[in-house]
Amino acid sequence: MPNTAEQVHISHQDYLAGELESPVKHEYLAGQVFAMAGASEAHATIAGNLFALLRPHVRGTPCRVYMADMKVRVDAADAFYYPDVFVTCSAADAAETYVKRDPTLIVEVLSNSTAAFDHGKKFAHYRQLPSLREYVLVDPERLSIDVFRRNDRDQWVLFPFGTGQTLELASIGFSAEFEAIYEDVDLA
Repeated sequence: MPNTAEQVHISHQDYLAGELESPVKHEYLAGQVFAMAGASEAHATIAGNLFALLRPHVRGTPCRVYMADMKVRVDAADAFYYPDVFVTCSAADAAETYVKRDPTLIVEVLSNSTAAFDHGKKFAHYRQLPSLREYVLVDPERLSIDVFRRNDRDQWVLFPFGTGQTLELASIGFSAEFEAIYEDVDLA
């Protein structure tokens, strides 16, 4: 017997209104809403380290850095996502309260449950953002950071970083010692 359960499609307006009230964050994709699971200590520490390093770097510029609770709207994919960390330098984004549309840099800290999605479909969606210059994937279980950088021909080029290197984020002119990203993270 076929599954006759209907999937409920929710409007953008209902989703956004619900997020203001909900104790649980949800991502939105083409009318479907997906609850987000909590993060591990390593995940939260890495995201916090990145935010702490990026915040003073953008201070005094038009850029702003956000962490975990700010949504990014991807119109072309009909999606709202909560990146772990992102930077936007857009005046239009500065005027928005709950949703940003023009990120320059997006960072996702991987987890076992979302790694394939972050590498695949979510990255495909993010690539549709004309403003996006870099997409960063940080592995909290091993010392590995992949930076995908959009070049002048609109191609995405991988720049892997590891122990002993300096992490460079060209989109915002930022660099930091690789180990600073993993500070206080127990990889045992």
